[in-house]
Amino acid sequence: MTFNALTTTRRSFLAGAGLVIGFTLAPKVFNASALEGVPAGGDKSLSQINAFIKIGTDDTVTVLSKHIEFGQGPFTGLSTIVAEELDADWSQMRAVHSPADDKIYGNLAFGLQGTGGSTSIANSYDQLRKAGATARAMLVAAAAAEWGVPAAEITVEKGRIKHAGSGKESGFGAFADKAATQTPPAEPKLKDPKDFVLIGQELPKLDTVSKTNGTAVFTLDITADNMLYAVVAHPDHFGATVKSVDDAAARKIPGVLDVKTIPQGVAVYAENTFSALKGRDALTVEWDLSKAETRSSDQLTADFAKLFGTDGHEAANTGDVEKSFGGNGVQTLEADIVFPFLAHAPMEPLDAVFIKAADGSVDVFNGAQFPTMDKKVTAQVLGLDPEKVRVNTQLAGGSFGRKAQFGSPYIAEAAAVFAATDGKRPMKHMWTREDDIRGGFYRPMYMHRMRGAIDANGNVVGWDQTIVGQSIMAKADLDETSVEGAANLPYVIPNLRVISHNVSLAVPPLWWRSVGHTHTGFAVETFMDELLQKVGKDPVEGRLALLSKEPRHMETLKKVAEMADWGSAVPEGRQRGVAVVKSFGTYVAQIVEVSTGDDGAPRVHKVWCAVDCGVAINPNVIKAQMEGGIGYGVGAVLFDAVTLGQGGKIVQSNFHDYRSLRINEMPAVEVAIISSSEKPTGVGEPGVPPVGPAIANAWRRLGHGAVRRLPIVSIGSV
Repeated sequence: MTFNALTTTRRSFLAGAGLVIGFTLAPKVFNASALEGVPAGGDKSLSQINAFIKIGTDDTVTVLSKHIEFGQGPFTGLSTIVAEELDADWSQMRAVHSPADDKIYGNLAFGLQGTGGSTSIANSYDQLRKAGATARAMLVAAAAAEWGVPAAEITVEKGRIKHAGSGKESGFGAFADKAATQTPPAEPKLKDPKDFVLIGQELPKLDTVSKTNGTAVFTLDITADNMLYAVVAHPDHFGATVKSVDDAAARKIPGVLDVKTIPQGVAVYAENTFSALKGRDALTVEWDLSKAETRSSDQLTADFAKLFGTDGHEAANTGDVEKSFGGNGVQTLEADIVFPFLAHAPMEPLDAVFIKAADGSVDVFNGAQFPTMDKKVTAQVLGLDPEKVRVNTQLAGGSFGRKAQFGSPYIAEAAAVFAATDGKRPMKHMWTREDDIRGGFYRPMYMHRMRGAIDANGNVVGWDQTIVGQSIMAKADLDETSVEGAANLPYVIPNLRVISHNVSLAVPPLWWRSVGHTHTGFAVETFMDELLQKVGKDPVEGRLALLSKEPRHMETLKKVAEMADWGSAVPEGRQRGVAVVKSFGTYVAQIVEVSTGDDGAPRVHKVWCAVDCGVAINPNVIKAQMEGGIGYGVGAVLFDAVTLGQGGKIVQSNFHDYRSLRINEMPAVEVAIISSSEKPTGVGEPGVPPVGPAIANAWRRLGHGAVRRLPIVSIGSV
């Protein structure tokens, strides 16, 4: 890209247009000092109507998104909700990230500002509808006062304010300033959903054009005069610390300016990225492994297995499980399933820019998934009052949970790197792809032991499931994220027991796209499929019979079976598998068609997907998220694992040995959205859980045996 130098002009983020933008970005052909004096914040004609809406003199409506846009669609979704109640035209709508402020922009599901858990639309639906309706009422009140007519006689349609009696008509911009002074209604009238004009329509995403033509600004694009570039050497064992450093060779690299030891490793500062990376490569670091994880993945698996049959945390216990396994004519099935560590591997590795102002305040630019947490941690590390820190949330190239960290450890590292300097120069702190894959905060490694009992009539009467893995929430007692999707099993089984064991490792865990459902969905849906096959029951009909108390589950499963013409002939050499998983309040059923490729690995040809996510705000965004989740899930179940080798050393490092799905491997995807009047639920994560078990079920029916360890394909065989 050939743009984006950053002006050193800074303005308050407390009011006015600076609330939205705060810095001016310009082509790199201008240096930052040349832009001194250019007003920060862009168009000063924007009038703030309420915390979420600004209106410009050109009639544009800018929505301040409290949720980060990293490809999952909140800019478009939240703007659609506002536009619907505001009666704006879609061509007017814009979106930017809001400032970092828990009180105003807190996630109603978390209690702090943050994006995750597929909550962006779900927790903002009512809030943004009210914001849009409030802004509309204030514009109408301003127009009524200006025109001297009753507000009740004024209509708004496609961004035009009209009074039929007088023939007067105006856009929003002419009344934006006056509207901002109106007293907002305590309870603005919301539309009846039957009157929705924009919600439910195939609207183009607001961020597509800029991401297509290269004008979208990501953290990596931000530069400033006299900028430092910094990278950190991290240990290749989790829990290791720096014992000694020989930096003589690194300091001889042209462009390297300094080397500093920080709590997270060894930082190398340079005039450019290339020099920083070459300097890091030249370091000789001795690591202290006394507190490191030195077990291999195979050793961890063996240690996990020792916990089966011991006392754990009870997540569910109904009926008499042990008795159900001992009846006359009872058939049983047992399985141990191993799930590896998974890296998030977004396209954009972690990065951040720090710039210190003359008054000692600091601006942080990053793809902030938890911006207020990033702000707090930055202040702590730099020894500043939090009000002296401004977090400027940037567009981000994916996350899948990676940036949503307790205590913001990445920003803590970046702040520590900045703190080790005198702060006189702006600094960009960067991770490489290798840093990202080897950086931890993985989806934990898990192991499940499954037992199922089928009575003489072919009914599943007993289900016993034990789950061993790290607690993402760092809990000593039951961690609900470890058992979600298992403890609340949708199938009617009279005798059910789910036990969980938390293990402690030096490997830092984190949620990964769909959290607990990444493994419980696979374990439940593959094991259920095996039980049904054992007694000769159809995978769809057998599931439906057990979902009698879950009508939305049933409807979603029936829909996908209809889409795929389930039961019809399948092309020779192929088989189909099915799975249905509810996660984050959204119901997703998928059927896949799989064959054995020439390389002996699964080849996924087609995925049919039915989704019930309540009111469909933006059907094209929902479909895109299902498609993206399916691609992400297919790659993970086929190829992905981070493993610890002998002595606990991290094995994988980049996409050559931690594979993303390649474009020629992406299956055709057909998505159907089930019409619903229920409140909207999330779609960022629920497309992932069903595709893995559906593939494994088809693979088993192709004669390859049940999948007991993921990934299905050894990376060395492809």
